[in-house]
Amino acid sequence: MRHSLPLAPQFYVTAPQPCPYLEDRMERKLFTALQGDQAQVLNDSLSKQGFRRSQNVLYRPSCSDCNACMSARISVNDFKPSRSQKRVIKRNTQFERRATSPWATDEQYELFRSYLDNRHADGGMADMDIFEFAAMIEETPIRSRVIEYIDRETDQLAATCLTDMFDDGLSMVYSFFDPAYTRASLGTWMILDHIEIARESGLPYVYLGYWVPGSEKMGYKAQFDALEIYRNGSWEPLGDPEGYEDDLHPLSSDPIAEQVAKISFPDGRG
Repeated sequence: MRHSLPLAPQFYVTAPQPCPYLEDRMERKLFTALQGDQAQVLNDSLSKQGFRRSQNVLYRPSCSDCNACMSARISVNDFKPSRSQKRVIKRNTQFERRATSPWATDEQYELFRSYLDNRHADGGMADMDIFEFAAMIEETPIRSRVIEYIDRETDQLAATCLTDMFDDGLSMVYSFFDPAYTRASLGTWMILDHIEIARESGLPYVYLGYWVPGSEKMGYKAQFDALEIYRNGSWEPLGDPEGYEDDLHPLSSDPIAEQVAKISFPDGRG
């Protein structure tokens, strides 16, 4: 028998651990469970307030050292590709998009391992086995799809993205690709194609996760036109990426209780 959770759920905070984006910083996350009949509604609501999904958990950075991690999304109707992005689109006509249910395959895992070993061998996911990979793909309480990109010339899987479907857009939860395609810029290509999918579906946004000023690892997101960030309780255009030094200050983050009190829920509470 399925059960419904209240739309004002319990929130928890992780223990501090080293930040994966900025040196000499400590990271904490504010998180809550995502399950029950109202999971999709809650996910849609909190994702618009800077939260991200990982399996059946919604989380948002809640660090005491800074407020640098800001949720980022592209405004589809306002987006115009740069010259280099137009070249990426033109260069990658060999790839065919296939949308499937969130079900993990051996071929996906082999591609995932190749991607990690070449790009993120020292990252937090480096030791993920096939069962953990399957959980990442399959344990979703909301509308999700796996978008695969097949090389028509070889009929081989070249790239994959786990994508959540919101009421106002698409969220790229995690993407990976064959590192052998060095000229294809497949990371950029997948974002550009998700913009096209959203446009075809009449959805106004593509959510990219967090943009972090001062982090080279996350700097590529600022290269996309019409990028918006969630900052101080509202969405705003990114503007100058160099103008966010205040968010790196140790006093820029509100106390946990204040952060939770400002969260809005689908039933009007918050």
